[in-house]
Amino acid sequence: MKSFPVGEFKACFSDIMEQVRAGEEIIITYGKKKEKLAVIIPYAAYKGKGIKLGLLKDKPLTFKNFEMTEDEFLGL
Repeated sequence: MKSFPVGEFKACFSDIMEQVRAGEEIIITYGKKKEKLAVIIPYAAYKGKGIKLGLLKDKPLTFKNFEMTEDEFLGL
């Protein structure tokens, strides 16, 4: 995974997009400390990492030995 500071990313945008198209993941950094700001990944990789909702939909869920007063629940 390669990383580029914002200024270099802006200057080499087309070249970096070609790298992404080829399957490379790119980190965009910012500032003197090179804080990681964003990651650019190919769309196919993004599309394949979908969030699965409702994993427990048809499974029973029980809590054992769970006791809480209304005040504890409300944070009082």
